[in-house]
Amino acid sequence: MAAIVSSVLSGSIAEELEITTGDELLSIDGQKMLDMIDYNFYCKSELLTLEIKKSNGEIEEIELEKDYDEDLGIVFESAVFDKIKPCLNKCIFCFVDQQPKGLRDTLYIKDDDYRLSFLQGTYITLTNLTDKDKERISKMHLGPFYVSVHTTNPELRVKMLKNPNASKIMENLKWFKDNDIPFHAQIVLCPGINDDKELDRTLKDLTSLGDNLLSVAIVPVGITQFREGDILKEVTSEIAKNTIKIASKYEKVCCSDEFFLLANEPIPDTAYYGNFSQLDDGVGSIRALLDDFYSFDLPEKISKNLKLVFATSYAGLDAIKEVSKNLNTIENLETDVIPVKSEYWGKNITVAGLITSDDLINTVKDIECDYVIVPGIMLKPYSDMFLDGKTLEDVKKATNKEFIVIQNQYSLEELIDFINDYTT
Repeated sequence: MAAIVSSVLSGSIAEELEITTGDELLSIDGQKMLDMIDYNFYCKSELLTLEIKKSNGEIEEIELEKDYDEDLGIVFESAVFDKIKPCLNKCIFCFVDQQPKGLRDTLYIKDDDYRLSFLQGTYITLTNLTDKDKERISKMHLGPFYVSVHTTNPELRVKMLKNPNASKIMENLKWFKDNDIPFHAQIVLCPGINDDKELDRTLKDLTSLGDNLLSVAIVPVGITQFREGDILKEVTSEIAKNTIKIASKYEKVCCSDEFFLLANEPIPDTAYYGNFSQLDDGVGSIRALLDDFYSFDLPEKISKNLKLVFATSYAGLDAIKEVSKNLNTIENLETDVIPVKSEYWGKNITVAGLITSDDLINTVKDIECDYVIVPGIMLKPYSDMFLDGKTLEDVKKATNKEFIVIQNQYSLEELIDFINDYTT
């Protein structure tokens, strides 16, 4: 891997320097870079010398002057420029291992890289953390990190992750505490394995780490129809209720939205989620979306008859129905909600991020509407590609429908702006 330029921001220093897509940044002030951490560090200067390998193979040396904190405006293909630290575990609940062939190549990558956790919020297990890694983390005071804990019981964690290094979880987290490194913790709840008393033990151990523990997210194990074996069991309504009860005894601990849906309990109010630390793990996403929606003033009327249909996941169904009900108070606007059934993954997978193009096509092809509204999380970031490799254009052709893609899964601002365009 290398520091290959993916794109350049408009109006940036990089654009002025004629750095373009496909160029490679070889060094800054003679310093080679391992990742975006190094890049950001070496860019903190008023005078820089960049060594650029152009896409045609020519090497240029560029000297420039800028403000100390001014960004160059380069977007790279990857956040690491050497080699991603791979996952060395064989977790009993690994979702990657439950995928069939034929999906996007990136979906089969198993990384366990502390740098990506710091830079992008990915979850790491710490089982491959070396003394050299710790030295760099401490020296640069990196953090926060997102740690997949699952259990603090050493023997049980070894069984769940199938890695002897998994037993060192509390040792590593105590090292975080001693070095004042903040972290968020994640627990994938597997009924009969790390729930109930084991969950209570884990939460007690985690909350003993004090202020360096920023939050704990508990999420239910995902089981697809491609999984082999029967060691994993789905989270039932009773298990969900018990998990919520146990979590309520501890500060900084939140259950994901799915637990409340499974337990048939209302989504908690905003205060429950604190600062919504683990939104991307489904912890508070419904509340965040509803809070955002109610912050807008809706028009009383639009200028033409318009029908919109939300194609949503079963996990988000109740929230989107609430949004739809409010939108239907606008004169001349009609909205409806249709959940997308996951025939591809199986009945236990209910989140929007795993909806495939074929399941979406089968759901909306026969409905009558002006536009279908879909969340952008269905698509690969910065593209229009679904999990199964088809594009939004493929879906349009197959359904003969027009689509509105809501890029921010926690906000409906784009939709409100679209509706407001019909008020004049």
